[in-house]
Amino acid sequence: MTTPDHQSPASRPVMPAARDRIYRSPMGIVGGVLVLALVVWLGCDALFRGHGRVPWLALAVMILVVPLVTAFTLRPAVFANQERLRVRNPFRVIVLPWGELATLRSGYSNEALATSGTKFQLWAIPVSLRARKRAANKRAKAAAQAARGAQGGNRFGMFGGDASVPDVSAGPARAESDKIMDDLRDLHERHGEAEHAQGEITTRWSYEILIPTLAGAVLLAVLLITG
Repeated sequence: MTTPDHQSPASRPVMPAARDRIYRSPMGIVGGVLVLALVVWLGCDALFRGHGRVPWLALAVMILVVPLVTAFTLRPAVFANQERLRVRNPFRVIVLPWGELATLRSGYSNEALATSGTKFQLWAIPVSLRARKRAANKRAKAAAQAARGAQGGNRFGMFGGDASVPDVSAGPARAESDKIMDDLRDLHERHGEAEHAQGEITTRWSYEILIPTLAGAVLLAVLLITG
């Protein structure tokens, strides 16, 4: 006889999965769509209007190029929730529980460093040195204006400083990719020691990209060799 306080595992309510935060590169998506549109337009023109071996060459090039463009522009994404970081790179999908993540670092690229020492590049969060330079210029300009405002306040005394001085108390300007990395570091700090954020790192090859790319390369090579 079972008591109401003890439920079987099958009867226990299932906890809802944490919602992912999704990070992508907007410029990469826009560039990928434009390149794919150009490839499809030129490829279809060669397919339907070409003569001899041209349609076959166009088909082989499209089978090869379309997956590659998709892999490097539309596919990369980073999914983060309270349990793990899932990195979808061009040819691999890596799942990193927060407990297995040592740190997230930014240099000329953004990387996730596992406790084992393995590095994983975050393709979906590219580093923009130009954006960092613009953010640094904004910080320097805000600091200079704040300094001039402080000098004006001292000069005007009881009448206060310059009303046009910006309020910089909200924090320094940051490049968008650096803001995203700050968000991920915050998630890591808050959940890295939690029980639900433990587990093993898993890596899966993206065969949906690799197989058509290999098929297109083989077909193109055969056509060029036999031509």
